[in-house]
Order: sequence, then C-alpha cells, then structure tokens
Amino acid sequence: MTLDKDTLAKEALELLKELISIPSFSEEEDGTATAIDNWLEKFGVDTKRQYNNIYAFNKYYDESKPNLLLNSHHDTVKPNSAYTKDPFNPHIEDGKLYGLGSNDAGGALVSLLATFVHFYERQDLSHNIIMSATAEEEDAGDKSISALLPILPEIDVAIVGEPTQMQLAIAEKGLVVFEGKVEGTPSHAAHPNDNNAIYNTIEVLQWFKNYRFEKVSEVLGPVKMTVTQINAGSQHNVVPGHVDLVIDTRVNDCYTNEEVYEILKKEAPCKLTPRSLNLSSSSISINHPLVQSGIALGRETYGSPTLSDQAELSCQSLKLGPGDSTRSHSADEFIYVDEVIEGVGLYIDILEGFLSKK
Repeated sequence: MTLDKDTLAKEALELLKELISIPSFSEEEDGTATAIDNWLEKFGVDTKRQYNNIYAFNKYYDESKPNLLLNSHHDTVKPNSAYTKDPFNPHIEDGKLYGLGSNDAGGALVSLLATFVHFYERQDLSHNIIMSATAEEEDAGDKSISALLPILPEIDVAIVGEPTQMQLAIAEKGLVVFEGKVEGTPSHAAHPNDNNAIYNTIEVLQWFKNYRFEKVSEVLGPVKMTVTQINAGSQHNVVPGHVDLVIDTRVNDCYTNEEVYEILKKEAPCKLTPRSLNLSSSSISINHPLVQSGIALGRETYGSPTLSDQAELSCQSLKLGPGDSTRSHSADEFIYVDEVIEGVGLYIDILEGFLSKK
C-alpha cells in the first residue's frame, strides 16, 4: 500500500519529535537508531543494522537496476551554552518545532524516511532505492557512512539529506584541515632574538589571509583558507621555538585535495601537515535527470560551502532537504513544521519525475 503525502508528513513529524527527545550525540546514537528501526518496521519495511546505521532496500530490489541512495544522519552535536530551551523537549511554538537536531538534520532525515516508505512497495521504478540513516556524521567517525558503504551495492546516484531549504545543492566543497608550524629560535625573553617564532607568524598569517588559488569554480567559487587556531608559548619569560596553527581549507571542484596540498607544500611559508585528504568536494551534473526533475518543480541550484556525508561518496550526489543551514548548531535549534511537510511532498515529487523515467 502506497501512503499519501499528508499521512506520511504527519508520521514523519511524530518520528522527528521522538528523535529529538532521545539524546544522540555522535557515537552515542543507539537510542535513535532503534527508534528509526522500529518506525520503518511499523510500515512493513525489512530493515538492517550495522552499528548505529539503519538501512533498507526497496521491497522489489532488482540487481539489474541502478541504485539510488537516500541518506541522512541522526547524530547531533552537543547543545551549546546559549540554549534557553530544553534541547530534548520537542515542542511547537508559532509553527516552529524546537529541539536539538530538528534542523540538522532531523527534518531531512524523517522526510527521506517517509519518502522511502512511499516508494517501498512500488514495482515500476527505474532505480532501486536504498535508504540509510547513519551515525557519526558530525565527527566523521569510523562507524559512520564510511563503514556502511563497503557493504552496500554500488551506488549510482545519491540524495544526501541536509538543510538546503529544499533547493538543489549540486556541488559541495571538500575540506582539508592543515596543521601548520612556524619555526623560530627559543630563547630567554630578556635577551635579543631576531628569530622570534611569534613575530615570524605575523607574515605567515598575512600570507594565508592574502593567498588566492588560481582556479575559481562556477558553482563553488574559490578555494577558501581560514586560520582558525593558533597556539604558542608556555611561560612569560621564554620565547617559544615554534607556533602551531590550524588552517581550515575548503576545496572547490577545480582541485583535488591532493593538488591543494602539493601547491601549498611549494608555496606556503611554513610547514604544513594535512590531518586527512579524504573529504573531497562533491557534485552532480546540472543536466542529470534527478536535478532536472527538481528544476522542473521550480527548485534552484547552488553550490554549498559546508561539508556533509557527500564527502564519503564516489558517485554523483545531490544535497537536498528542508530547513536552513544557518540554524545548524545554533542555540534553540528549530525547524518549521511546514518545512517538513513541504520536504516530504517535494522529495516525493522530485523522485516521481526521476524514477518514472525508463
């Protein structure tokens, strides 16, 4: 039985309230994983579980068909000190559903789950549908989608549910976090020192502030480097031998993470070590039928500066979901009830346009 959009939206909202009420910090998502598992089973879905990752295949899965992945995460960050409302008390005020994880990415997650249920028993689809509600997204943990993908069939295209106001994020910047070291000569503060590491850092910081990568993406814009941490010294009368920096680098689709590292190794005025080169930029062609189905419904395309589980996918992927990215990780997080209702409807309509194409 195929459920209608209104019924599914109501069910999705009830699930979202339940998820908000269950603390699910990264690596502590056992309770929300069980709730999602139970919710899907209520609709007759045959579910599977790996760690705190819940996943399922459409009822009439056909190995001869390509695979569409619907993915979002159910872990959250910890609430910040500016909260004035109970982060685990889901309640509605003025059309807003408040609670930790409501916007990032609960609204997208429950809307995708409802969409999966809508299509679960359909036999006339051009693609199989695989649904995954994954853990450890916020801290890129080793039991996240990165652990799940190796046991799934090959994915041909994916929708990653994140708050995009239901606009089509057809590209997403990658991320490389560099640890930098500015060298100097350690000494007693009372003596002359022409190689003070802290003073040397002034020019290094100016270099990072002014440096521009040559290639600018039409969708994602330029590569953006931001010095986000600096640390040096242990006591007032000692000049330290080095200064440690952290540089957050958002990589566009004109470069691989490895290419950015090679350029900076040659040009940067300090030693740099990448923490990881695995979080690459993501994209999907604007001409892809999935994107075109969204455009036909009045959705706009854009490039996203923020990172998601897309970085783990090797296939073309679209970031799309209800909610607003600027609310993520904010105090008194919320999502509008109407955004979730719209999200369910638009997901279903976009997939109707895509999955009906033979």
